[in-house]
Amino acid sequence: MAAETLARAGLSVIVADAMPSLGRKFLMAGKSGLNLTTDAPLADFMHAYTGAPEPFIAALRDFGPDAVQAWVRGLGQAIFTGTSGRVFPVAMKASPLLRAWLARLTALGVERRTRWRWQGMRDGGFRFDTPEGPRDVAADVCVLALGGASWRRLGSDGAWIDTLAGLGVDTVPFAASNAGLSVDWPPQMAKLFGTPVKGTALHAGGKVFRGEFVISARGLEGGGIYPVSPMIRAGDHLTLDLMPDWPLAKVADRLSRPRGKASLSNHIRKALRLDPGRLGLLMTFGRPLPVDDRLAARVKALPVRHAGLRPLDEAISTVGGVAPGAVDRGLMLRAVLGMFVAGEMLDWDAPTGGYLINGCLASGRWAARHAAAFAQGGQV
Repeated sequence: MAAETLARAGLSVIVADAMPSLGRKFLMAGKSGLNLTTDAPLADFMHAYTGAPEPFIAALRDFGPDAVQAWVRGLGQAIFTGTSGRVFPVAMKASPLLRAWLARLTALGVERRTRWRWQGMRDGGFRFDTPEGPRDVAADVCVLALGGASWRRLGSDGAWIDTLAGLGVDTVPFAASNAGLSVDWPPQMAKLFGTPVKGTALHAGGKVFRGEFVISARGLEGGGIYPVSPMIRAGDHLTLDLMPDWPLAKVADRLSRPRGKASLSNHIRKALRLDPGRLGLLMTFGRPLPVDDRLAARVKALPVRHAGLRPLDEAISTVGGVAPGAVDRGLMLRAVLGMFVAGEMLDWDAPTGGYLINGCLASGRWAARHAAAFAQGGQV
């Protein structure tokens, strides 16, 4: 997006990518359908972003859901909005959109360099490691879009943070976001690995979330778990309501019925019609199970024992990177004139659902508009 914006402003543009081909993380996002944005009123849409610097918020106001949809259609790609408001290409993958986008860049005269890894500054120029050896490039401006610290195999390893810190840029340590939870399961849970869990509510930090997640060998994963990442990072406790559509009194009434010779687990399963996933979670996190009125309360507020978020490289996204105060209103680094940053390099957080891609597109465009103005001696 930065390259397209700079080229449209009349600049000669080179895109340098450390990977053998462009857009690898974009293509990975497309494996789940390429959720480009969420079709929502701008005020509601903006509410999903937390901790972002003001220039990033300004970029979103300038290039929000409506603008993203118009841009995609302009590339000849049909889109649709799902029942949840999430916007997808009709093709349900990223490759057609990426091909059309790269063709547009070629038409605009943008040059591409692959297997070029940025190494920092040298004598006022930009130093790259390339297949032909070190190369220095002199440029009026540069937009860095080096990603966060997850999905290392796709290029975003976060190694740049030390390079920028060495240039005097204030940074914030990386942390996982939109990540699963690590759980050390007892052996009897192995039979439930891969089981989806539906019909629960997650409570953390005074907020309630509904969504499906999966019991995996590593813990709890999936879209229903990801939204609680900020609360887990903050140290909040997580509880599960296994019967969110039943009031406590109804749960208590069902559990109070005589169980005869049935085991406690079978009694709970039959009384509440619990599926294996929810029952397994109760039997794991709820022990020792009370056999009095407190059992209903345990079902309605099951404390989840976990070992924190999964490692950085498994996270969908990361927070941390360039500190909010380290950039000006155009996303230029205060410590390095002419160098701008965009995307996950900045310290901001948002859930899945198109917010991440929209944020990257908007900040890339915003940084490039201001970079072009800087190069041309003007203002946006």
